[in-house]
Amino acid sequence: MSKAVLPTIVVTQFLCTSLWFAGNAVMPDLIQEMGVAPQFLAQATSAVQLGFVAGTLVFALLALSDRIAATKVYFVSAIIAAAFNLGLLFTLIDPETIFVLRFGTGFFLAGIYPVGMKIAADHFKEKLGAVLGWLVGALVLGTAFPHLVKSFTHALPWQWVFASTSALAILGGWLMFLLVKPNQPAAMPATLKFTAFLEGFRLSAFRSAAFGYFGHMWELYSFWAFLPWILQAWNQYSGQQLNIPLVSFLVIALGFPACVISGQLSIKYGAKTIASIALACSGICCLTSPLFLEQSSPIIFIGFLFFWSMMVIADSPLFSSLVAKYAPIQSRGSALTIVNCIGFGITILSILTVQQLSILVAPRFLYLVLAIGPIFGLTALHLKNK
Repeated sequence: MSKAVLPTIVVTQFLCTSLWFAGNAVMPDLIQEMGVAPQFLAQATSAVQLGFVAGTLVFALLALSDRIAATKVYFVSAIIAAAFNLGLLFTLIDPETIFVLRFGTGFFLAGIYPVGMKIAADHFKEKLGAVLGWLVGALVLGTAFPHLVKSFTHALPWQWVFASTSALAILGGWLMFLLVKPNQPAAMPATLKFTAFLEGFRLSAFRSAAFGYFGHMWELYSFWAFLPWILQAWNQYSGQQLNIPLVSFLVIALGFPACVISGQLSIKYGAKTIASIALACSGICCLTSPLFLEQSSPIIFIGFLFFWSMMVIADSPLFSSLVAKYAPIQSRGSALTIVNCIGFGITILSILTVQQLSILVAPRFLYLVLAIGPIFGLTALHLKNK
């Protein structure tokens, strides 16, 4: 196996997943231009998540990454997702158009993120937690990157963010197709079995890992999606002016070393142990958030966000490695995809819950509800299944 395989997969994941939060990075500009309520942030984010859920469900039902060379699925998905992302440059901007185009981007991200994990799992059966640490870290950087682009192009039109992330995704798709040798698709029955993706849930170890992941997802994307809103609320409370795009990038991007470190620690201490520690720490951050989100000291405030950001994502590659480890070999790609599908469906509920609560409670109490995820995840991860 070429030593360039892992770096190539990691780089392509970073390039392609930069599409994910492109809308969030420019949402204040779009909200101002369209004259819609600030709550449109949650709706636009949910459009991507809903598209991803729909895409993962279709990909899982058709077992695409198990029946077709996964690198081909990845390449085609990257090109189409980039095209949907670019669509905002050539159409009239209104909420309905944004929703449709972000939905389409999310739909084909289903052929990028979980399929990339499947490709990594096929090539690196040993020390999978460490490998996925790099892979999920790349997702984190891709998620954060549009905020960095926005911070450097704040004087330029918001279209620059969509144009640059689409170009990166196209490049990432080509790199995966040209540089990573596809493994042979698994031998599948002549007749497509539409329930193959559910086979893993018959296994107790798989269920435990999957349900732990679901708890983790309740917290993760709401934290990311509302981070600019958290920073804006703090600016208003403190009377100071943090650079919201730049700080958003730095906070989210710290998840990259967190994923790499947790992956390395899992080799020595086990994926379940390290995932449990990270999930417990992020749950504590949820519960103590009212104490920190109205701190007048920017050092304490940002330091808390840095720690929370690292803990909220550190367990992600470990849950993915546990799911991949316990999934049936013949349907591993579909199992990873359906777990992603359910997990991202949960993120929609979480994001919309936080949006509705934002009307009823003060900002500093808003994120207490996210503690539900870590509590559920820890319970599921350590529940003895019969």
